[in-house]
Amino acid sequence: MLWNRNRLQHLAKASLGGRKLIVVSCRSPYSFEKRDGHLVPTTPAGGLTAALKPVMEVTGGVWIAQSSDQHPSPRIDLSGFSLRTLLIPNELSKGHYEGLSNRALWPLCHNAYYRPEFRPSDWEAYRRVNEIFAEAVLQEAGGEPATVFVQDYHFALLPRLLKAANPALTVGQFWHIPFPHPEIAQLFPWLPELLDGMLGNDLLGFHVPSHSRNFQESVQHSLAAYVEQAHDTIWYRSSPTQLRAVPVSIDFQQHSQLAASTQTERYMREWAARLGPASFIGLGIDRLDYTKGIPDRIRALSALFEANPALRGKLTFVQVGVPSRTALVPYAELGRETDAEVQAINHKWGTDRWTPVLFEKRSLGPCEMMALHRLSRFCMVTPLHDGMNLVAKEFVASRADLDGVLILSRFAGAAQELGAALLVNPFNPSELSSAILTALAMERPERRARMAAARAVVRENNVFRWAGALLQELAAIASLPASGAYQGYPMTLSAGVA
Repeated sequence: MLWNRNRLQHLAKASLGGRKLIVVSCRSPYSFEKRDGHLVPTTPAGGLTAALKPVMEVTGGVWIAQSSDQHPSPRIDLSGFSLRTLLIPNELSKGHYEGLSNRALWPLCHNAYYRPEFRPSDWEAYRRVNEIFAEAVLQEAGGEPATVFVQDYHFALLPRLLKAANPALTVGQFWHIPFPHPEIAQLFPWLPELLDGMLGNDLLGFHVPSHSRNFQESVQHSLAAYVEQAHDTIWYRSSPTQLRAVPVSIDFQQHSQLAASTQTERYMREWAARLGPASFIGLGIDRLDYTKGIPDRIRALSALFEANPALRGKLTFVQVGVPSRTALVPYAELGRETDAEVQAINHKWGTDRWTPVLFEKRSLGPCEMMALHRLSRFCMVTPLHDGMNLVAKEFVASRADLDGVLILSRFAGAAQELGAALLVNPFNPSELSSAILTALAMERPERRARMAAARAVVRENNVFRWAGALLQELAAIASLPASGAYQGYPMTLSAGVA
């Protein structure tokens, strides 16, 4: 039986047993824009909030996130759940989010394609923001048992703070980005404290097994902990943390229905008129982030036109780049580099009637995004390194016609599920060009077979299955008696620091 909203709702009611569910994330599921004097809610770009929002709508509870000046109030009742927002002072927020989270942890966990910046002031801001969120969670729990589900790398210290203050809490965390190889992790100056915070969790989730193994090995190198590899459990401070690899996903059914809506079809007509008579349309949809491999993709397209002159005038590539973290230097540099690459390819190969690459620097609404999915012969999801990447799954969910070809980086977590895609090395421009040529030449029966296989995976491994698996684990942990949990596991830890 497929997982869906109703099944998750029944499971949540049974497994939570009346315990309050508290979700914590840095980003709010809604941002608010002023339009005609009114605040209008919009859904921000990003896979994390897109994955969690449908889960919270059926499980209920409280979602705690960082606020902005535009949030209408610190507490809002939404469809199925309450949103509590915390307004963090600007300098503290910059040190936590722009500083430690995205100048240090983000490049470190994505194989340091930009050198991480480790500033003590940012670490202090990171620690303080984790403390502020801990205070809010503890207020919501009110000293009672509750289940807390922490999201991502912005709150590595939060689990330990929560368990120290209220041991009755059951705390789980999902790490949505890669966890680096232990040799890279050792670069982080405050690694023992970071790992200690994460081992405050009862349950710690990653997308793929390799990220979990990297975490285990980092713990073995840095802490006096016992790693029970056979059970994916780490004992530290006489308490266990269970590790699980559960790939996050999307609401396949809702996405498919919206992709077939009249609004999506209206956008399809508008985009078809704008793009003109091109024989083929290619697509990339990404945040403007240096991990996404966008300039490499544009250079591969130029090489494709060089080697295949017959494609000139017949293939138009639409690259959607959603502005992100624009205050950080690497992101500003990426924007300039991408602009330069697009101008170069269009100047070299374009004509009065044809533009090879159309670069859209904005966020698209879901129906406009799905319209491009449905129009495209191929979609390129070619990050240099990525935890999962839900764009790949969204493209697949949009293609009820069983057409279109997904070109997917081997270094995205999604590649472990979507083997029916054309898997590529994003660092190899000839391999990227070859994959595009293969996608354009692929016959309809093979396209149908590959897309049908990919859709079956995304349909079954949807976001409700992801949430259900983690909630079941947390419920099982919460039901264990404190004195007898995990009997037979070693309770006396021996130091194993390398």
